Amino acid sequence: MKKYFIILLLIAPFHTSQALSFSEMIDSVKQFMPWYEMAPEVTFTLTDTEGSVFTEKNTRGKYLVVNFWATWCTPCLKEIPAFVEFYNKNSNHVEILGLDYEPVNLPVINEFVERFSINYPIILYTDTNDSEYSKFGEIIGMPTTLIYSPDGELIRTFMGEVTIEDLDKYISPIT
Repeated sequence: MKKYFIILLLIAPFHTSQALSFSEMIDSVKQFMPWYEMAPEVTFTLTDTEGSVFTEKNTRGKYLVVNFWATWCTPCLKEIPAFVEFYNKNSNHVEILGLDYEPVNLPVINEFVERFSINYPIILYTDTNDSEYSKFGEIIGMPTTLIYSPDGELIRTFMGEVTIEDLDKYISPIT
């Protein structure tokens, strides 16, 4: 009996860790990484597929959602309808920037945007935008979503699919 108890104790932590998402695991160790929460204000200049330029200055005053995604990423495709619906309801106080993290040309992205009815700005991974992507930190998985307050402070980082409930939890309606 003692032997089974020891085996159970050894296996239990692995079993419970599988039930946590990657973001939840990161959250559980943040207390050991005080520098993680103290991210400096990000400065950026990004040009979308329509030629509009977005900076930390002209997005100030709204919540900013920066979503790194790719056309080949299944979880990315699953979360796009949530971003479209959320942006429809909240575009007056939220800016969503979809940063395509793959080398693909404009006609392919335009077709993709039309097929998925994407209503928020899409930024292509180009020579100009490439250097700006790194200013948001190291992206280690797709999709990755960063939520910034209207003051430019990083509120939350998600790795993996984001839902409308996730967005509602961290983005307050402006009344």
